[in-house]
Amino acid sequence: MLVAEELAYDNESLKTEHEMLVTQLTDEQKNVFDSVMNDIDSNGGGLFFVYGYGGTSKMFVWRTLLSKIMSHGDIVLNIASSKITSLLLPGGKAGHSRFGIPLSLNEDSTCNVLQGN
Repeated sequence: MLVAEELAYDNESLKTEHEMLVTQLTDEQKNVFDSVMNDIDSNGGGLFFVYGYGGTSKMFVWRTLLSKIMSHGDIVLNIASSKITSLLLPGGKAGHSRFGIPLSLNEDSTCNVLQGN
């Protein structure tokens, strides 16, 4: 079911979207795009971490990559750490939702974030 769901997109519209988006990449964004695509094309199995402050167009680079990869009929699982973030991704899901990761929270649940760090 997951595979069928992830292949249910319009390849032609994705190809058109990619052609439009790739022309708008800055040199730095194009560098990131090319690095990821080269790794995918060579089956390199690399791991990429794109970091930037809010408003630095990380999502734009991601959408450009997605449109390229998906237009070839390949599967991309858009997983985010939160439901809010997943809404920004086409077909995005929160990790706990997509993979059935149990979340056991109660009134005493806390996060290990210390002041000043």
